[in-house]
Amino acid sequence: MSIRFRRMGAATLAAALLFTAAACGNDNTDEAVDTEAEADTDVSGSVVISGSSTVEPISTAVAEAFRAQNDQVQISVEGPGTGDGFEKFCAGDTDISDASRPIKDEEAEACADAGIEFIELEIGIDGIAVIASADNELECLSFADLYALIGPEAEGVDTWSGATEVGSALGSTTELPDENLVITAPGEESGTYDSFIELVIESVSEARVESGDITEDQAATTRTDYSSSANDNTIIEGVAAEPGGLGWVGFAFADQADGVRKMPISEEPGGECIEPTAETIQDGSYPISRSLFIYVNADKAEENEALAAYVDFYLDGLAGFVEGADYVALDDDADVLARWEDRTVGTAAG
Repeated sequence: MSIRFRRMGAATLAAALLFTAAACGNDNTDEAVDTEAEADTDVSGSVVISGSSTVEPISTAVAEAFRAQNDQVQISVEGPGTGDGFEKFCAGDTDISDASRPIKDEEAEACADAGIEFIELEIGIDGIAVIASADNELECLSFADLYALIGPEAEGVDTWSGATEVGSALGSTTELPDENLVITAPGEESGTYDSFIELVIESVSEARVESGDITEDQAATTRTDYSSSANDNTIIEGVAAEPGGLGWVGFAFADQADGVRKMPISEEPGGECIEPTAETIQDGSYPISRSLFIYVNADKAEENEALAAYVDFYLDGLAGFVEGADYVALDDDADVLARWEDRTVGTAAG
């Protein structure tokens, strides 16, 4: 996964006026927003977008800003999860698929089998925040701790301290509390789930495969005995409601949330603990970060002038839309603009 960073200055007035609801929830709004991007006012039609709940606030903000300038285009945005979005996209049911991870090989093959070519556009960067109850007093969690609490060997562990044995075997010295462990987190349909596995679980599980403690099939999985949801707000509410709550969501959602604590994270046991902030995600020091994408149906972009106009508008104001939704903008979007201008199909990520 290619992650590029851009130093964020003070947001422009237009970016600052992006509605707060887009960064806080999954509900579309009819409230108009201001932007410096200029929409094509000579087009009409419809655009259908589905996919990542993490990217949804950005695409929704773009949709509302576009409609404020041209109400002849109907734009639908929903966020059931990256995996569900790709399923709809590769069935030809949507024009754009929002994604919080690169498309998987099997998803790209499904699109190819259906005769669907796509244009992959990286739009920004997000960090995944590990969240716990606001009352949680742990100073830090390492990747080893997260594996011990959430990984495949944690199945059936119902207290935080119950993960100590596996954590210790991985070099952790964290004193986990004797508190009920109640996990609410993304399910397998979510790109946030996939990214968490890739960035955290798989980095630890390789050693457990080599030691014979888990199989290769288990290496890219989590425990299954937790409450899952594709809705970030539902996850936050679930974690906040339990003294021993634990979960993970996109940073933008956690940063706007009450009742939960964003846990500092270290990649290695005993390593530097980094709290997720816009600055630490921006400079690459926060270890759980990922790129965000939109995937555009190439044929529909040629046939549907409203779709092409929407993507033009999206990229014209890209940094403002991304920063306005509390994510991190790309340091250089020249490659993205070139891929769209040239209508370059296929994936360059992963």
